[in-house]
Amino acid sequence: MGGGRMLVAHLSDPHFRTGPLAGEPAAGLHRALGRILALDPQPDCVVITGDLCEYGHPDAYPEMHTLISRFPLPIHLTTGNHDDRDALLKTFGGTAFLGATTATRYTVDYPEATIVVLDSKRSDSPAGHLGDEQLAWLDDTLDRRDMPAFVCLHHPPLPVGIPFLDGIRLDDGPALATVISRHRNVVRILAGHVHRVICAPFAGSMVAIAPSTYRQSELCMRTDRMIGYLAEPTGYLLHLLTGSDCVTHSAPVSHAGALLGGF
Repeated sequence: MGGGRMLVAHLSDPHFRTGPLAGEPAAGLHRALGRILALDPQPDCVVITGDLCEYGHPDAYPEMHTLISRFPLPIHLTTGNHDDRDALLKTFGGTAFLGATTATRYTVDYPEATIVVLDSKRSDSPAGHLGDEQLAWLDDTLDRRDMPAFVCLHHPPLPVGIPFLDGIRLDDGPALATVISRHRNVVRILAGHVHRVICAPFAGSMVAIAPSTYRQSELCMRTDRMIGYLAEPTGYLLHLLTGSDCVTHSAPVSHAGALLGGF
């Protein structure tokens, strides 16, 4: 299984929006992509794990498309609870941003690994759900590929110790664990939603949660109040795959004097 080397840059939760407050989230995503473009060597691809737009507004997706369409590296998009599937598909369906499909779950095969993107959005709740049919699709997809795999979704499949966010995590995480545990080629489960860097073992693999390119959530472990959001440094994760081994680096974006690539 595997044998090559691959770099996957992992961003999350840009929360693009329209109106007078649109500048900050757009600038945050642009700056993060600029940091990634300046890496040497450059990543093979970028994954953005959901909450692409703050309110799922139809006009926000074309604005995001305008920004990321100039980026010279492949970008793979994931649906989050804030997103609107129809608006997302209207702008990005059939493009390489959704694996050249008209679906919000898809695969992209690279020589060294497969990117498997799941859709964990629920229409009735900010919590996540995959469902039996999508889990069966994942099981079959992983079974057909004898290479390392990155499984990407928005909602973390396990509690992270922040009660408010644990209440809106993936609600069928144990079912996902059952599928993942059958496939030793899953090197990482990439997630977002939490707006903090968190890594935890999961079903024989590892969950890696990327920070937001917009704002970070408070590390609030109390059960008697909601979390707040902070202007803490934004950042990204960089997953280095060598053969079947994977190492994850966390890198700051804002508050850092690093090189920026122009695009």
